[in-house]
Amino acid sequence: MNILQHAVAVMLLCIVSVHGLSFYLPVNMKKCVKEEIHKDVLVTGDYELSDVPGQKTVLHVADSNGHTLYIKEDATKGKFAFTTDEFDVFEVCFHSKMIAGGRGADREVSLMLKKGVEAKTYDDIAKAEKLKPMEVELRRLEDLSESIVNDFAYMRSREEEMRDTNESTNSRVLYFAIFSMVCLLSLATWQVFYLRRYFKSKKLIE
Repeated sequence: MNILQHAVAVMLLCIVSVHGLSFYLPVNMKKCVKEEIHKDVLVTGDYELSDVPGQKTVLHVADSNGHTLYIKEDATKGKFAFTTDEFDVFEVCFHSKMIAGGRGADREVSLMLKKGVEAKTYDDIAKAEKLKPMEVELRRLEDLSESIVNDFAYMRSREEEMRDTNESTNSRVLYFAIFSMVCLLSLATWQVFYLRRYFKSKKLIE
C-alpha cells in the first residue's frame, strides 16, 4: 500500500498544474497573467498584495470575451475560484491606482494559480464522504487519470485539426502552382504567336 501511495504522490507531483508567481506592480499600472485552460476545469487562485498606503488595486478575472468571472475593487488578500465553460484563454489582471495622499512605491503581488486536480480540496471531500486516506488517494488518482485522458483527447483533436489544415494548405499550394504554370505557359505561347505575327507584318520573317 505504501508503494502505491508513493507512486500516486510522484505522479501527482509530476502532472499537477500549479503556477505561483510574484512581481512588483508600479502605481497607476496594469499587469495581467494569461492562462489557456480546457473546458470544465476548476481554477482557484490565492493572492496577496503588500501594504502600500494611499494605493488600491483592482483585481479582475475575465475570459477572452470580456466576461467578468471575479472582481475585487480593493484587493489585498483573498481567494477566487471558477469553473471554465469552454476552452479559452483567461486572464488575471491587477490594476494599481493612487488615491489621495498616496505614495508612488511599487506594490508586491503574490499569486498562486491552481487548476484541475490540484485545485480540488480533497480533505473536504474526505470529511463529507467519510473516506479513508487510501480512498482519498484513489479518488485523486481517478480524477488525475480522467484529466490526463481529457488532455490526450484534446491534443489528439488539435493534432487532427493541424493535420487537416496542413493537408488543405498543401492542396491549395499545389493547385496554385499548377495554375501559375498554366498561366506562364499560356502567356509564353501568346507571346510567341504575337511576335510571329508582328514580325510577319513587318516582313522580317516569312
